[in-house]
Amino acid sequence: MKAVIHKILAFGLASIVLLTTMSFTVDLHYCGDALIDFSLNQKAETCGMENPQSENECENEISKKTCCSDKQIIVEGQEDLKLPITEITFEQQVFVAAFIYAYINLFDGLENNFVPFRDYVPPYLIRDVQKLHERYLI
Repeated sequence: MKAVIHKILAFGLASIVLLTTMSFTVDLHYCGDALIDFSLNQKAETCGMENPQSENECENEISKKTCCSDKQIIVEGQEDLKLPITEITFEQQVFVAAFIYAYINLFDGLENNFVPFRDYVPPYLIRDVQKLHERYLI
């Protein structure tokens, strides 16, 4: 059960990171008030009702307004997930160096398995004090 929860949690966190860093664009094409086409990361297809501009028209001439419109929605992903090393202060660098040094030296000498009281024998039990005072450890 614990492994299943761990896998579900890992998958959820990975998908959150993926969705927050992903950027995409949605193109929408409207004809009047009706949505005709939408597309992700590509140009939406038109309905063919646009007024084509002829090459003979003068630039000063006012063209007719079309009933079609295009809308583009851009969702930018998060880009700054990793802090650059140059922003770490000197005190933080000293702390990291001291922590690593202390952590590495923490486990020195544990291979010897030194027992300081191995050569000493326990004292002889003359009388059982707990039994005399009827105090028993539970």
